[in-house]
Amino acid sequence: MVMLPEPRYRPPFPFTNGHVQTIYPTLFRSVPRLDPVRERLETPDGDFVDIDHHYCPDMRSDKVVIISHGLEGNSRKKYPLGMAAHLTRLGWDAVCLNFRGCSGEPNRLLRFYHSGVTDDLHTVLCHVLDKGDYTTAALVGFSMGGNQTLKYLGEQPDKVPRQVRKAVVFSVPCDLASSAHKLARPLNRIYMYYFMKGLKEKIRVKARQYPGSIDTTSLANMISFAPFDDAYTAPIHGFRDAADYYSRCSSKQFLRAIRVRTLVVQAADDPFLPASCYPQLEAQYNPHLFLEIPAHGGHVGFIGEDGSHTYWSEERAGRFLSE
Repeated sequence: MVMLPEPRYRPPFPFTNGHVQTIYPTLFRSVPRLDPVRERLETPDGDFVDIDHHYCPDMRSDKVVIISHGLEGNSRKKYPLGMAAHLTRLGWDAVCLNFRGCSGEPNRLLRFYHSGVTDDLHTVLCHVLDKGDYTTAALVGFSMGGNQTLKYLGEQPDKVPRQVRKAVVFSVPCDLASSAHKLARPLNRIYMYYFMKGLKEKIRVKARQYPGSIDTTSLANMISFAPFDDAYTAPIHGFRDAADYYSRCSSKQFLRAIRVRTLVVQAADDPFLPASCYPQLEAQYNPHLFLEIPAHGGHVGFIGEDGSHTYWSEERAGRFLSE
């Protein structure tokens, strides 16, 4: 891995605080004004995923980027929309993926989404390449979507379409077990409440869809990922337990096999990421990987330095994809 110098990203006060960077965009960033075209794809296993197309203005682009959101996000959240808005201005078509169950309608099957899902990303990517006249493709992922992206690129590198030239990921919990442990700390309780509220509702929806398949009696008392993943994520998706799920789905183990030029951006003040999620040693022998650790940025924050609507993460992705 090429360890890049610390970037000259110097946000103004109070955005030098990782928690402020993490919380502010969700509460106060204005929603980028875009007019996406929604498309529903049938998946090979009989389910569906919804994607949003954002087209480059005033031209027919020959390059496309697939953008993957984070845990309990969706394609209409501010951060994928901001990335799509910036990259379309740079001449890319952008496709924002919704994980199963995240587009406003429950998916059909008992399975929904988790940190290691890569088949849906492959399905969307191949569909977009088959449908459009694209010679170049790129992947962008945030947090969980970044973990999925890295895992996809490294688990079966021969399967990745040749058009995929670059990838950029931000705030990736590439060591899932240690990240789950850090998020369970009292200081991060506000984030856990947000995530668990959405995940619990998804389980209740699945229990109604599949009566008798899911026991929800202990659901209300769960306040962190580990017991939830033990009781629901793991058995629903074919893992032995939470530890098995974390072990098999952490993208860290796949980094050495990645063959696509990939930028990994992890803010040093990210409240979600422990030291093990800054993968300097694991990928040091892979010349296709570039690790950048700005001092600030929080978790999927990276607010613009000059108060502009374009966030630093969007500018950074655009520069890397254009290099």
